[in-house]
Amino acid sequence: MGEATTAIQVLTGREVPLGGVRAITVRRTLPHRDRAFIGAWCFVDHYGPHDVSADGRGGMDLPPHPHTGLQTVSWLFSGAIEHRDSGGVVAAVTPGEVNLMTAGHGICHSEVTTAETRTLHGVQLWVVLPQDAHDTERGFDHHVTTPVPLPDGAGTVRVFVGSLPGLGSSPITLHSRLVGAQLDLGPDARLRLPIERDFEHAVLLDSGAVTVSDTEIHPGDLACLDPGPGHLDLTAGPDGARILLLGGEPFDEEVVMWWNFIGRSHDEVVAFREAWQREDARFGRVEGYVGEVARLPAPPIPPVRLRPRSRHGKR
Repeated sequence: MGEATTAIQVLTGREVPLGGVRAITVRRTLPHRDRAFIGAWCFVDHYGPHDVSADGRGGMDLPPHPHTGLQTVSWLFSGAIEHRDSGGVVAAVTPGEVNLMTAGHGICHSEVTTAETRTLHGVQLWVVLPQDAHDTERGFDHHVTTPVPLPDGAGTVRVFVGSLPGLGSSPITLHSRLVGAQLDLGPDARLRLPIERDFEHAVLLDSGAVTVSDTEIHPGDLACLDPGPGHLDLTAGPDGARILLLGGEPFDEEVVMWWNFIGRSHDEVVAFREAWQREDARFGRVEGYVGEVARLPAPPIPPVRLRPRSRHGKR
């Protein structure tokens, strides 16, 4: 069923604390030393399921922190998070609904697990903005997805970013061609999924078991493939599988990624950090956040020049 010529690169996530007074552990597959991007997707954090029901302190509590040059995409499988940003947006992140925040020139936001949440489980994704949009105004999009049946009764798909050939699209604001979708595959399902030939793609396994072409991956792994194939062969295990499909046209620009900033040079990122530290109006202020720390301070810049990275690796 698979294409023998389709090379699959499997990235294994590393566990890192997602900062703040109440840090949670996430599995980070992008950026990776072996691959920086999938299309314009430049950051993939997969977390949970975390039991936060005991005392409410196992959840997420990220004080106001800054971003530049990117869009954040929040997608949950269970639980809920309250989002507040300096554009004045207060919104809930809930399963099946995508929240996209555009940083551009600069924004700051907070993310806190709601009191009603008992299990927190989801992904946090970033999209790098191209040069002609990296300084755009801050913004926010919200979209409620609808599950669409997959061919041959294989399961359902929810497209939360971009479009998937013949299976749906999302209206949220993008600045490059992308796709982001959740696929819920039934037990032993076999699916030949149509994909864009000129996209890079990656499959993140959240739960269950799945084989991508002829490659079996484990929960938390990111299976990546380069442009070329017009379809992707997926085979679920006996308990089915929940996966995320990410893809996009190759992103050929060089960027500097450090902490929560994306810029085009070391000096630009240093300037972003200095602006955040002095509470510059570039990032605005988050109203209504209540926590032990009013805002996250930026860590020190490393004592070396930050190197640009591209889809071909660091320079």
